[in-house]
Amino acid sequence: MDQSLVFDPALIRRYDTSGPRYTSYPTAVQFHEGFTGADYRAAALSTNSAASPLSLYFHIPFCDTVCFYCGCNKVVTKDRSRAAPYLARLFKEIEMQGALFDRSRTVDQLHWGGGTPTFISHDEMRELMRVTGEYFTLRNDDSGEYSIEIDPREVGAETIALLREIGFNRMSMGVQDFDPQVQKAVNRIQSEEETLAVLAEARRCGFKSVSIDLIYGLPFQSVASFARTLDKIIAVNPDRLSVFNYAHLPELFKPQRRINEADLPSPAAKLDILSMTIERLAQAGYVYIGMDHFAKPDDELAIAQRSRTLYRNFQGYSTHADCDLIAMGTTAIGKVGNTYSQNVRGIDDYYQRLDAGQLPVFRGIELSHDDLLRREIITQLICHFELDIPAIERQFGINYYAYFSREQEDLLSMRNDGLLEIDERNVRVLPAGRLLIRNICMVFDAYLREKAGQRYSKVI
Repeated sequence: MDQSLVFDPALIRRYDTSGPRYTSYPTAVQFHEGFTGADYRAAALSTNSAASPLSLYFHIPFCDTVCFYCGCNKVVTKDRSRAAPYLARLFKEIEMQGALFDRSRTVDQLHWGGGTPTFISHDEMRELMRVTGEYFTLRNDDSGEYSIEIDPREVGAETIALLREIGFNRMSMGVQDFDPQVQKAVNRIQSEEETLAVLAEARRCGFKSVSIDLIYGLPFQSVASFARTLDKIIAVNPDRLSVFNYAHLPELFKPQRRINEADLPSPAAKLDILSMTIERLAQAGYVYIGMDHFAKPDDELAIAQRSRTLYRNFQGYSTHADCDLIAMGTTAIGKVGNTYSQNVRGIDDYYQRLDAGQLPVFRGIELSHDDLLRREIITQLICHFELDIPAIERQFGINYYAYFSREQEDLLSMRNDGLLEIDERNVRVLPAGRLLIRNICMVFDAYLREKAGQRYSKVI
């Protein structure tokens, strides 16, 4: 598979719009409170007949300090004791969720996200993994994909060793930018030394993969300053990088109101930063997976993309498409059977639901035949940059060109612009169209056509 990428500024300007990131389809905008805990329970029980493996996600919402760019669901506090009552309820949710799924179903994927998962103590980390193993069948041979999000300011060598000991074998680290002026502007002061020490320790402890997160579009960034950060990261050779576009939406995310909009780079400067980043990473041997993600050619994500087994879910790209995703903790979103569901957002609501013996699901959606069809198309495009039309027709019992006659007009326009190749059997995204994969997927989004005006981040 050709995994090359072409940066075409004229095309990017032509398709400069906002749109979903498609960690799900339908997106969370379509979730509704008519989907209840009882609906979730029925969906979960129905999946046991297929006996597919499981993926577990745990949301740890606490952060010691607030990063001004952050749009995550979090609780900012210096009080570490607040973790104990939260974990007590999380353990109750683990017990309730575990009762719904057969123990024969192994946990092939596990992820702790946040917030800052390492906000909790070492003893609490051990206990969380122990309780998880009490109610779910964890792999004990290091063959699962067990990952954790790391803030390098929060961990030392002992913590890294502990995480490896209790089963984690993959890690993603937030860096964003090493430039001191940028760090001060976004309230994330983080030295190169402490960051690179965590990376070195993770390798010494045998972590199989380390991914580093960067953000472009932050205050005071320039091509030259971001290149300095990028060069330092490339020099330590991480397995993967995620290079995210900062979406400034202060009306939606309160911490962003503390960022001075006048200090942000212009749209043209952001494009220049992205162009430089793509060029430097290609020179360093990284391939573009899609949607901000880059990986070495021998990384599992790159291999999965070439073998057409790559998948996308709420944690980003994944190699485990066959798993039901059970999400636990506040605001966590799961995918079980043909449903999506989301837990309550607030900690108090979370506590009340679990104290009353109820699953904390407050909304979700059961997918229709049309939803499943469009999700499969979007997944193929966003993961493999190609759509197998005959396979879609066989799987869903449709005539593709008749069913998507309206969509073909937009696709033909994109073909004329050099984003796509189209024939009777395939839609192929060309290297110049890969940065605009969100635009291409949006063509198949029925909800987006029906309801314009929903706020999303820019596609680039």
